[in-house]
Amino acid sequence: MTGRWIRATGTTAAAAALAVAASACSAPGGDSGSGGGAKTSAVVGIAYEPDSLSPLLGYGKDGNSKIFDGLLTHDADMKLKPALATELPKISDDGRTYTYRLRKGVEFSDGKPFTADDVVFTYDTILDKKTNNASKTELDALDSVEAKGERTVVFHLKYPYAPFAERTVLPIAPKHIAGEQNVNTGAFTTKPVGTGPYKLVKWSKGEKLTFKANSRYWGGAPKVKDFTMAIIKDDDVRATRLRSGDLDGAILPPNLAGTFAKDDDKQTLEAKSFDYRVVTLPTDNKVAGDTDVRRALDLAVDRKAMVDSILYGAGKAAYGPVPTDSEWFTKGTERSHDLAEAEKILDDAGWKPGSDGIRRKNGVKATFPLWYLSGDKLRQDHALAYASDAKKAGIQIKVQAGTWEVIQPRMKSDAVLAGGGAPADPDFDQYTLLKSDLAGDGFNNMGYYDNPAVDKALDEARRTDDRAKRKSAYDSIQRALVKDPGYTFLTHIDHVYVLDKKFGDLTTQVEPHDHGFATGPWWNIEDWQPSK
Repeated sequence: MTGRWIRATGTTAAAAALAVAASACSAPGGDSGSGGGAKTSAVVGIAYEPDSLSPLLGYGKDGNSKIFDGLLTHDADMKLKPALATELPKISDDGRTYTYRLRKGVEFSDGKPFTADDVVFTYDTILDKKTNNASKTELDALDSVEAKGERTVVFHLKYPYAPFAERTVLPIAPKHIAGEQNVNTGAFTTKPVGTGPYKLVKWSKGEKLTFKANSRYWGGAPKVKDFTMAIIKDDDVRATRLRSGDLDGAILPPNLAGTFAKDDDKQTLEAKSFDYRVVTLPTDNKVAGDTDVRRALDLAVDRKAMVDSILYGAGKAAYGPVPTDSEWFTKGTERSHDLAEAEKILDDAGWKPGSDGIRRKNGVKATFPLWYLSGDKLRQDHALAYASDAKKAGIQIKVQAGTWEVIQPRMKSDAVLAGGGAPADPDFDQYTLLKSDLAGDGFNNMGYYDNPAVDKALDEARRTDDRAKRKSAYDSIQRALVKDPGYTFLTHIDHVYVLDKKFGDLTTQVEPHDHGFATGPWWNIEDWQPSK
């Protein structure tokens, strides 16, 4: 799992909610164009904030960062289209050379010109061993990048890597600023300068991020001139502020979004996603690391009940990182809820129920802790439901809440209710989640999963651009997860947003795990046409 695989937030939900409530966040409706009528500001409520705003450290790696642009970007259907490049790349016959032509006349928000040197600087810096970017393994195929003049960039790959163009949505940083600082701690990490449609005015940590339209934007200055993201970790507080008119829009759990169904001034949008909720089952834990316990839990969990009662139908059962409606999903790897079979697996493996109903084997009690992020009610509900299902099979799971500062040091031995998922390519979903040599690398492979056959298939799928071979490799991985599940996948979640109708008919994209910040209905806020 990459560094952005789960959110590393440290403040509690209550503190964040109070901070936002006390902040000077401009109220919707209070900022109109001087010509009268058209609303030129937007304030939206999001559930988390990034750790850094530097693309060199992983921010915006999947595109759509608002402050920056990549060489390419995604349209509404998640198809690649040019951004800082003038067209899609020219790819050599052997699949190992990608050539991009760059736009003329593009400037960073400080007025300095964008050139090919900025592209080379960005990719070289990310791959530098000194750079603390946990996602750099996603660029493993990249051997070198060179500038040919100011307007041409050539990427040379070590091996054919089918989804490489998807990696060039990565935001481009200005060499003249970021190159003069410590990449990991410099001011650029919180005061970024990019070529995107918006520039950051102020970041009040734990409260809000304030953006202003970039008048130099190559795509034309946005009509929404002022854009504020209020960081409100508590779902109920976000809904209350939306209802009071303090927010123009917000991401909400399905049950809270449903309370706005009869509000004629609001619109509700659902975004399909690759975002999953999963329980890590660390290999070093004597119980959670036992293959028979893992297999039993995979069958004991009632995924449909979670979709119905926790997600209110806004999602689907998850059997792995790939959603069941994806072309990359392996048919036949679905697991039915089968408590009797789960109990049989445990009985046959020697895990026998004690007088308290909890199973034991060789003096080891079938119990382990399960952590979830404080203030995240969706994760809490999933964790409690999972523990309840496990108890019916004779496995005791102790659910606990904590910040990532508390949870991360325990990940090698304790289970975690985590999240992940990226829609662009199956490599993005699976490599950092399952590759054994990434275990312990930040939030990569949180369960310390170790399966040599899976490692081999991950490399085979990554090192070919033959679609049939890739599909075969990913099929073998998904089948391996049935026999040797290092994680219990629970649900894939549809993201739900509620917004004021004054901004017209809005759209969403298929979204990754990271959502609400640059994704959501404001994925294309630079194109919004505020109504009068």
